[in-house]
Amino acid sequence: MEDRDQDEGIGSRITRRFVRTLPALLIVVGMVFDLSTPPGFTGSPFFSAAPLIAAPLFSFGTTFLTGATASLAVLLLHIRNGTMLKVEAVTELVTVVTVAALALLTNRVVRRSGERLASARGIAEAAQRALLPTPVERIGGLHVAARYEAAQADAFIGGDLYAVQDTPYGVRLIVGDVRGKGLEAVEAVAIVIGAFREAAEQESTLEGVAQRLERALRREGTRRDSLDAVEGFTTAVLAEIPHDGGGLRLVNRGHPEPLRLYADGRVEALTPAETALPLGMGDLAGWPDRAEEHEFPPGATLLLYTDGLSEARDAAGNFYDPQERLRGRIFSGPDALLAALVTDVRQYTGGGSTDDMALLAVSRPAERQSDRRTTVPVVGRNGHGA
Repeated sequence: MEDRDQDEGIGSRITRRFVRTLPALLIVVGMVFDLSTPPGFTGSPFFSAAPLIAAPLFSFGTTFLTGATASLAVLLLHIRNGTMLKVEAVTELVTVVTVAALALLTNRVVRRSGERLASARGIAEAAQRALLPTPVERIGGLHVAARYEAAQADAFIGGDLYAVQDTPYGVRLIVGDVRGKGLEAVEAVAIVIGAFREAAEQESTLEGVAQRLERALRREGTRRDSLDAVEGFTTAVLAEIPHDGGGLRLVNRGHPEPLRLYADGRVEALTPAETALPLGMGDLAGWPDRAEEHEFPPGATLLLYTDGLSEARDAAGNFYDPQERLRGRIFSGPDALLAALVTDVRQYTGGGSTDDMALLAVSRPAERQSDRRTTVPVVGRNGHGA
């Protein structure tokens, strides 16, 4: 796989270099063609193509220089051949000059579009930082790492979300996936994260947090008449890790099952006992949320993710299985886990993932040797403790 990636990288670099030298190469080919063929043949197509190819690739000045060089080449060739005063020569020169002028106009349009795109990227990146800020590495005594990987190279934020918050009830987390794309999905992400951060501080139970999110999405569906209740759902997993060093609690609302990674390389899927509908679909069926208890020993890591990970496919159409791919592997921390996971998915899919993915990993630090050491009472000569 690495050899193939290297070969593709070398091929891409060679292609880019060839394309960037193509305008100059076309001018040279046009001159050679004109000089080596009878007077009835002309290299005008080569001279006209040079500035057109330069327009989207180079600056305005380089495009102007390419067009001027092509026009000058045509002029010099006709002077050399003594055909400058013929109608065909004037027509050929006017054609090349006109195409060069159109190339300059194209260059200006492309540059302005590029500036607008860069501005849009900046806005999207700022929105991502505001909605999905990178969590600090240590929260409530836990090690934390998060990643958002967009399926498209120039896209930033979509419908996937994550959040981590230290609360009086423990460290609370959410990873979710809003149905749909575009600005409506981003708006729904903002609603879910805003409701989560407020509810995580105020609600004494994880079930209460889930119900607050449910009500927030239902209010949004009522406010926006165009948003049908069925279309406005959000799959999500909510987790709570108490400060007292106990286990963890999970509420899964129709989301891919989290994974628990042990320090020895074992991986277990935390499958919910009952299947629940996603958030925002409470009108279709209602039942009380029930948080499920799980062990979370020192050295273990909880991995939450969206279906962009579990539904990634290889060239044969096989789904990516994170549990199987991670089994037996040991990582130095959550950040190393997510970095390895992103790399593995890219290699598995050949870099062609079709959906965004949000990843959130939280680990409980392993106990130090001094923490496990027990105190042995000192026994005196009379058999009693000293």
